[in-house]
Amino acid sequence: MTLVEDALLATAGAFVITSLVAVYRIVDGPTMPDRVIAINVIGSNVVIVIALLAAAIGEAGALDIALVYALLNFLLSIAISKFSVERGGVL
Repeated sequence: MTLVEDALLATAGAFVITSLVAVYRIVDGPTMPDRVIAINVIGSNVVIVIALLAAAIGEAGALDIALVYALLNFLLSIAISKFSVERGGVL
């Protein structure tokens, strides 16, 4: 492995650790907006990790997967916001 691949994998690992910290906010978040933001953080981190792994292993096809996952993450955010507003909450 080259130095660049090692750096990409280490950065991906850092984003995974950040996602694990966000899981705590999902479980223990005092309000619904805290939980929604934590879910968005995890979704964004997953997209970044997929892109970093794709760059590290040289697989360009994985970037398509990251793009689809990013779109699904966005749609999930919109759906949760719409559901929350319809229930009477601001978010």
